[in-house]
Formats: sequence, structure tokens, C-alpha cells
Amino acid sequence: MKTITLLAVAAMLLLEVFGPTSSVGGSMGFMLVFVAVMLAVAIYEAWSNRRGAIGWTVNVFASVVGGLTAIALIGMAMDTILPYLHLEGSLASSQHPLKYVVVTVIAILMVLGSWIPLRIVNRLRD
Repeated sequence: MKTITLLAVAAMLLLEVFGPTSSVGGSMGFMLVFVAVMLAVAIYEAWSNRRGAIGWTVNVFASVVGGLTAIALIGMAMDTILPYLHLEGSLASSQHPLKYVVVTVIAILMVLGSWIPLRIVNRLRD
């Protein structure tokens, strides 16, 4: 799980630094990373615990629901926090160091959002 988290942080930071800045390209790139990370968490957990076909399906479903919930909660938190930062313009256009901290935190919380439902499902399986 540590490797997936590090790769998610690296992918998000590389996409932020070198990725497209257009309105659609940037968002689609981040969404591609989100989907890849959610699937990686689900597949890793299913493979490491030697789940059957139904277990793989449940893992993917739980991971996607948890990941999307985490992304939605992160978005609402950012909408709440951004007005208090007193930035000149948007955070995305400011090149402020806080932008890269936020991207790193989003990647970590996304992995946690995908992983926590899997832990809950595993507890219910036993």
C-alpha cells in the first residue's frame, strides 16, 4: 500500500508540474490518475488476499465508491478552505507552494478513501 501511495503522489505531482493546463485536459488527466489508483488499491487487496471473482468485484466496487466519496469530500473541504487563504487569483494559477502540498494531500486522502472501505468489507467478511 505504501508503494501505491508513493506512486499516486508522484503521478499527481508530475501531472501538476508537467501536465496540460487546459480546462478539460488537466481535469481528465487527474481523473485518469484517480481511476488508476482506485483500481490499483482494489486489485492489490484482492490479489494479496487471494479473493475469488466475487471478491474482486466487491473490492473494485468498494474501492471506487470510497475513492469517489473521498474526492467529493476533498472538493467540499477545498471550497470551504480556499476563501480563507487570501491568494491573489486562483490556487491553480498562483504557483504557490501550497498548491503542491494540496495535490500531495489529495493523493494520500484518495488512497485512504479507496482503502478504508476495503478494510470495512474485510471486517464484515470475517
